Amino acid sequence: GLLDTQAWAAFTEARDTAAGEAGVQVRGDSYVMTSMHILADGEDPYGPAARDSMGHVAMALLTFAADNPAFQDGLEPEERDAVQRLLDRRGTTATADDRHFVLYENYLGRIYAEDRDLVVPSLVDKLGLVGTPEDLRKRVATLKASGIDEIVIQPVLDPKREMADFARLF
Repeated sequence: GLLDTQAWAAFTEARDTAAGEAGVQVRGDSYVMTSMHILADGEDPYGPAARDSMGHVAMALLTFAADNPAFQDGLEPEERDAVQRLLDRRGTTATADDRHFVLYENYLGRIYAEDRDLVVPSLVDKLGLVGTPEDLRKRVATLKASGIDEIVIQPVLDPKREMADFARLF
């Protein structure tokens, strides 16, 4: 779900360089799995609707970070705090033998309303396609330019409407 265009451009360049050094011509496809929320006029990009639409992707990252503490080194302070709050809410630790039973509950499903606060603004920005129609068209074009060939949208609120909304953007 990482939508960091610099990271994707570096990945694409490294893949192409390695293929060239190996003397092979390889065209590898790159895809990213994310979610999308088209903002209504004046809607808060970090409000409940946006968090509900893309929160499952953010919760997947927080769950992975909770289960793999070394990964937290690359997170921002507010994201590390969200990881700790997730562990606390689930009544577990990163080293508990039974952590998988509570951390992966409802994995990639619609988030619980009481967990919305764990979807901090930086995660919305990094992991979700959230914005106005024009913002999203520009962002998708930038993602494509960075080397992403496909975007896999995982809708959770109203899949038919969310996919139709995405199709109408283009």
